[in-house]
Amino acid sequence: AVCASLADVPNTPARTRSRVPVAAALSLGAALTVALLDPFPVALGFGIAAIAFVAMMTMAWGPRAGAVSFAPILSLVFTMAVPESSVSPWELAAWNAVGGAAYCVWSLVGSAVLQRRQRTLSLVMAMRAIADLFRLRAAVLSPDPEAAAESMKRWLAGGAAAAERVETARDFVFAASDSPASRRNTSILLRLIDLRDVLLASRLDLDLLGDDDAGHAVLNQVAPARARIGGALGGGADALRDGSVLVVTALPFERLFVDTPMAADDPRIRLLPAVAGRLTNLNDDVLRIQSLLDADPETPVLSRTELQSFVAPEGWPLGALADQFSGTSPVFRHAVRSALALGCAYFIALASPWASHPHWLVLGVAVVLRGNLEQTLSRRNARVLGTLAGCVVVMALASLHSPVLLGAVFLFAVGTAHAFVLQRYWLTASAATVMALLQAHAVHPAGGFAITERVADTVLGAALAWAFSYVLPSWERRNLPAALARTLKELSGYAALTLSEDAVDGIQPRLARRRAYDALNALSGVVQRTGAEPEAVRVPVADVARVLDHGQRLMAHLSVVRMILSRRGGELDVAETARALSEARGALAASLALQEGPPEPPPSYPGGLSMLPIEAPADDVMPWLLGRLQVLAHDARCALAAGNEAVAKARRR
Repeated sequence: AVCASLADVPNTPARTRSRVPVAAALSLGAALTVALLDPFPVALGFGIAAIAFVAMMTMAWGPRAGAVSFAPILSLVFTMAVPESSVSPWELAAWNAVGGAAYCVWSLVGSAVLQRRQRTLSLVMAMRAIADLFRLRAAVLSPDPEAAAESMKRWLAGGAAAAERVETARDFVFAASDSPASRRNTSILLRLIDLRDVLLASRLDLDLLGDDDAGHAVLNQVAPARARIGGALGGGADALRDGSVLVVTALPFERLFVDTPMAADDPRIRLLPAVAGRLTNLNDDVLRIQSLLDADPETPVLSRTELQSFVAPEGWPLGALADQFSGTSPVFRHAVRSALALGCAYFIALASPWASHPHWLVLGVAVVLRGNLEQTLSRRNARVLGTLAGCVVVMALASLHSPVLLGAVFLFAVGTAHAFVLQRYWLTASAATVMALLQAHAVHPAGGFAITERVADTVLGAALAWAFSYVLPSWERRNLPAALARTLKELSGYAALTLSEDAVDGIQPRLARRRAYDALNALSGVVQRTGAEPEAVRVPVADVARVLDHGQRLMAHLSVVRMILSRRGGELDVAETARALSEARGALAASLALQEGPPEPPPSYPGGLSMLPIEAPADDVMPWLLGRLQVLAHDARCALAAGNEAVAKARRR
């Protein structure tokens, strides 16, 4: 039951029904294999390696298989803990099947009962993640370069976290059957997704304000304004969580920049109405989200059928597995690496003088060894720290002689280990240590609590996992050209739809926007992970960071263009707008494709304050649209130049 429960994460009943039985079946297969091979120590070592290979190959189905993949590993560890000859392999397998089946029923019932609350909480977490982006974006405006650089790192990490929260909310909210509550949640989530776009657009042109006192004075007003808007969105998330009534109040931006120390002839004055207008748009969008919390549900812009296109795929198609049987596949390489590591850990444990619990060393390697070095190092440190903390807890429990109380602590440790595995892994490691020591004590009470052995196995297991990270490594530079090509392709596809004369707020532009954000987030992950790799094999971080920067700027430009066309399209000259959009589409199509050969230098661009129209956006928006189209074409060319340079440097290493 504990092994099957690994796959029981907050999910829809359909996804729970798809994943938990698979985890239970893999656990049963691993338990039976270990039980049958237990009398033959050498054969058992090869069996452990085979189980590890099969378990890690399940990652061919993507992140949804992460929890499922560890179920057979935990099962083989639990089975190895059973005293030899205490039960027949088939009886053990039968009990394993009973436990797995019982937990499958429990998980389906629990998922159905908690579904409404989980759906609400997924939306709350998405709202909080976007609210955090407001605060992170405000911190980027710090006049201190070092503080701004550190805030930018947190902004990138926050963007990835927000994308994950929004994806989870999509899977819950968009999959719900039609009802007033689901229509309200859908409308909120769709507006929340659009809000991220508007927030990204709010960064544009702020670099034109300069570094003097007047420029800092403007930024010092923009930053707290963003933070207040984010706070209002966070308040809406709290109201949704608690079911309370939210008092909606508009934030006053009318007098923003009135006291800014700028001369009347300063060209930056022309920029201030646009900056204030973007803050007003952000505030208005948050107010619309807040108003939906207590208002009658509106009809979402997308139908229930169209919404299903945004829900992550489910199932276990065999084609996904077949595609990974290649020496270049990161999944296959990690599966082979894990098989070698766990097999070696077992044989080392057999030769160790404290080999009464060889499965602990196997487990220590399995939980630390990840698909890339950055995650492995993070797990290594958290694992050692958590084990020491767990041992301290068990030492405090050693004086208890109540099997009932120790059993309750064991169950509490299981739940804690599950709950924090993706948030605070050191706490998961602490709970897992308590769970393992109590389990061993329950199986063999006379043996006491093997705390010293547990610490030794954990340290050795962490060291082995670290060493095996360099076996068949999948360095990030290997996949960099494909990641860059995908990013530029998705940016180009989204730009083509956004810059179409007949662009509408339908499903295709939204799907294209999602793919573009996913590609940018994946590229951001490359930058984060490569920092832990040996310097000789790292990707050229500066060049990839420039691709990310210009890619995000391009998405922001497109967001502004989309808002102008949708909100003020009636004020534009039809013929001139069609011509400008057509030229921009052509420029972007030629600017967003990686090239062979020596990289070209980044294009020069006059830009700057000279490009700002004299008219305020409220008076005549056409010049602002034309200027925006020119700037986005420049950012596209800069993204391409940085991408070509990154690929060239990666291939030279």
